[in-house]
Amino acid sequence: MNTLPDLSQLTHEQLLEFTRQLAIQHQSLAQSNQQLDTKVQHLEVSNQQLDAKVQHLEACNQHLSILTQKYEHELALFKRHKFTQKNEHLTAKQIHLWDEAVEEDIAAVDLELERLNSGKTDASAQKATANKPKRRPLPDHLLTLRIEHEPASTQCSCGCTLRRIGEDISEKLNFRPAQFYKEQHIRGKWVCDQCDILTQQAMPAYVIDKGIATPELLSHVLVSKYADHLPLYRQRQIFLRAGVDLSRSTLSDWIGRCGVELEPLTNALKQVVLQQQVLHADETPVTIMQMGDDEKKPKKGYVWAYATTQYNPVHAVIYDFQPSRSGQHAEEFLKGWQGHLVCDDYSGYKARFKSGDVIEVGCMAHARRKFHELHVTGKSQIAEQALLMIQRLYAIEAELRKKTDGTAEHRREYRQQHSQPVMQQLYEWLNQHYLTVPSSSPTARAINYSLKRWPALSRYLDNGNLPIDNNWLENQMRPWALGRKNWLFAGSLRSGQRAANIMTLIQSAKLNGLDPYAYLSDVLKRLPTHKVTQIEELLPHRWKSNPS
Repeated sequence: MNTLPDLSQLTHEQLLEFTRQLAIQHQSLAQSNQQLDTKVQHLEVSNQQLDAKVQHLEACNQHLSILTQKYEHELALFKRHKFTQKNEHLTAKQIHLWDEAVEEDIAAVDLELERLNSGKTDASAQKATANKPKRRPLPDHLLTLRIEHEPASTQCSCGCTLRRIGEDISEKLNFRPAQFYKEQHIRGKWVCDQCDILTQQAMPAYVIDKGIATPELLSHVLVSKYADHLPLYRQRQIFLRAGVDLSRSTLSDWIGRCGVELEPLTNALKQVVLQQQVLHADETPVTIMQMGDDEKKPKKGYVWAYATTQYNPVHAVIYDFQPSRSGQHAEEFLKGWQGHLVCDDYSGYKARFKSGDVIEVGCMAHARRKFHELHVTGKSQIAEQALLMIQRLYAIEAELRKKTDGTAEHRREYRQQHSQPVMQQLYEWLNQHYLTVPSSSPTARAINYSLKRWPALSRYLDNGNLPIDNNWLENQMRPWALGRKNWLFAGSLRSGQRAANIMTLIQSAKLNGLDPYAYLSDVLKRLPTHKVTQIEELLPHRWKSNPS
């Protein structure tokens, strides 16, 4: 450590030198302090920049976290759509397939047990027989063929004649494959010898004049294609096994002609449907083989469906085949119609809502589906809470269906008493959680879907004629989903509309509890002589079988 010199011992020159050195050191220290201040300021600026970068990175991380959650959710949905069932639960047909497999196994095990128990005592055998369920009797309307089983001789071994004291009847259910048979229409020729006038009964009028097909055969071909989803080439193969060779061109000709003859019924049914105050609406894609310059090119067309509700005494569904999903098609179909329209959130229906003539009714099943997708992918813990509240709403609707008093007013009062509190709880729950989740997350989108359409979703509470969802019509779209897996595509716009017309009558017949084959057979038989002004008598909801 340097010590300061004794200033009293220094000469004047030395003091001046010492002072000069002190000034130099002071200047040096001042420069150092200035440099340190500059460094401090620089560090402060650097810290501010680092803080800004940290905040930016935190915002980026939060955004990436939301995107990651979104993409993981979408990826889980894609995997689910590809590798698992698409519906929210097993469909009725899938359940039937499962039940059939189980019942087949039960029958096989029962037979094996019977064989194992064949060597046991009579008491054990009687106990097993007693536990066997009683078989249902065969229907009375079936044709009965009596087959007598009598002894070869009525002479007893002792020499006496046997006396019949009764009989045991065992019924078996037999089957005879569909058979073709010829109808020979014989028209006798009658002449008057005096005035030489020939009299002969005219042939009955047929849909296909001078054709070989009866209305029953035409109905069978139509139902096989559009209800049982058998393409014509498969039907031809079945006919060949029965010994009848009908070319596919002949079958196509029959369907084309029947489509033209049945079109007035579809048009009349459309007018009846458009007179109702509440309708369902939905659409589904169907491939069209568009004819190009040099080859057939596939193009996506759409089947639009409009149906009365399950509460309406008029049960009907109209299929409208169009080349696109443009909302213009819905606007043209519903032009001039006023009422409540039950549909999903597809924008194609919005134009009719803006006019004020059509009131939107939301589909709770679509709102539920958003939360169900979150639930099955495991990306939202709050989705299950929404599902439980919506489940309570559907439980109330199930109770309503059990009530004997099925009037619209009774449904409205019951919903106001039981469903309204649940809907209010759900609405408050949606608003509460919407503020706590990231705005871009799948959970927020599911919540926003319901909140955005809340007036439409809750409209059914105030009108007993309105359903809670659009599932009634979605069930009527299943024949198209099954059909396109078999015939794959429509040959043209005309064939698509023809299919829509025929399936309109078949599905509407089913909705009214009719056998489509019996209905179409009778309609095709009566159409050639039926008055156009009375065409509504042949519509499915008004049809009565011709007693003749």
